[in-house]
Amino acid sequence: MNKELIIDIYGRVQGVNFRGNTARTARSLGLKGYTENKSDGRVYIVAQGDTSKLEEFLSWCQKGVFPAKVTGMKYEWKKMKKEYKDFSVKRPKA
Repeated sequence: MNKELIIDIYGRVQGVNFRGNTARTARSLGLKGYTENKSDGRVYIVAQGDTSKLEEFLSWCQKGVFPAKVTGMKYEWKKMKKEYKDFSVKRPKA
């Protein structure tokens, strides 16, 4: 059964390719959704897919990869309202 996971990642997660690595990891797990930087310094993620794959992804998000340093994370399981076609990196609006 597909679910949706909303994740906020805190720490040194902007300017260190965290979104790119997040997207690669999500795609490798067959997840859909998106990731984007927020003005308060956190990274926001919407991920959809199989529960076991989402749990694996959540575990990866807690660690990230160097040079990112995750210091905190909040997440919430949701029912899917909108289904995404792929996993993308949203760019800031100019």
